[in-house]
Amino acid sequence: MTVTALCHGESCRGADAAGRTRRRAADRGSRLCRPCREHLTAGLGEVAHLYEECGRVLGGAGPGSLRERTTGGESTGLPFNGAAADVRARMVSVLGSWSGLVAQQRGLTAPPRTVADLTAFLLRNADWLAAHPAAGEVCDEVARLVRAGRRAAFPDPARTIRLGTCPEPGCSGALALSVRGAERDADRAVVCDAAPAHRWTSDRWSELSDSLESGRAPGAAPAPAPATERWLTAADIAQLWHTPTGTVYRLASEERWRRRNRAGRTFYAEGDVRACFARRAQARA
Repeated sequence: MTVTALCHGESCRGADAAGRTRRRAADRGSRLCRPCREHLTAGLGEVAHLYEECGRVLGGAGPGSLRERTTGGESTGLPFNGAAADVRARMVSVLGSWSGLVAQQRGLTAPPRTVADLTAFLLRNADWLAAHPAAGEVCDEVARLVRAGRRAAFPDPARTIRLGTCPEPGCSGALALSVRGAERDADRAVVCDAAPAHRWTSDRWSELSDSLESGRAPGAAPAPAPATERWLTAADIAQLWHTPTGTVYRLASEERWRRRNRAGRTFYAEGDVRACFARRAQARA
C-alpha cells in the first residue's frame, strides 16, 4: 500500500484548499500528522461526552431543552427534541460502521453498539485507523458528529464570555467573546467594549491570555487581578484556547482543575485553566 507523506486529516485538507501547505504525516505508514491524529482521538472522546449531553437535553436537564415524549399514553404537551435524538442515532450509526470496518479487517470482535463501547474500541485502534486509506473520511465524519452534537446539546443561540481588562496601553475597556452556536470558530473574535478596534481572533487567545496573565502589554501598566474567580465551561475553554473539547475534559481531569456545577453544567476555574495552558506553551517552546 503506497502512503503519501502529506496528512489526510480534515484541518490539513482544509488548509490545502485555502492555499496553505499541508503538514506531513507523523509516522511512516500513517496518513495523519500528529495534530490531526490528536484531533481525531479528542473528537472521539468528545462524541462520547456529547452523546450523554444530548441525552440530558432529551431528559429536560439542559438549557432550553425539550423533554422526550415516551411511547404510549398521552402526550405531555412538550415537543420532542428531534435534533438531539437524530444526533444520538447518527452517532451510533457512524461509530458502529467504523467499528465494524475495524473488526472485520483486523479479525476482532465488534464491540456492543453503545457510544461508550464504540468510541473506546475506536480509540484502542486509533493508530490502525490513522494508517488506513480512509483515515481522512474518519476524521471528517467524527468532526461532523462533534459539530452536530455541540449544536444539539448546547442550543443557546448567543452568550458572552467576559475575559478581563483590555491590555492595550491607556485603554480602560473590558474584553469579551460573543459565542453563537452557528458561527464558525474562525469568525469569532475577542473584542474590547470601549474600543472595537482592539480585537483579536479567537485563535490568538492563548497569546492574549499570556499578556493578561503577566498583567501588561508592551508599554502598558500591569492589569489588576480579577476581583473574583471566573468560571468557564469546557466549550468556552475550547473556543478561547483553540483546543478540542475532548482535550479540555482530559486536562481538567489530569490537572485537577477546580470545578462547579450549575444547572447541570460543569464550569472550571479560569485561573487553573490559564496556568495549565501556560505550562503547556512553555513546554512546547
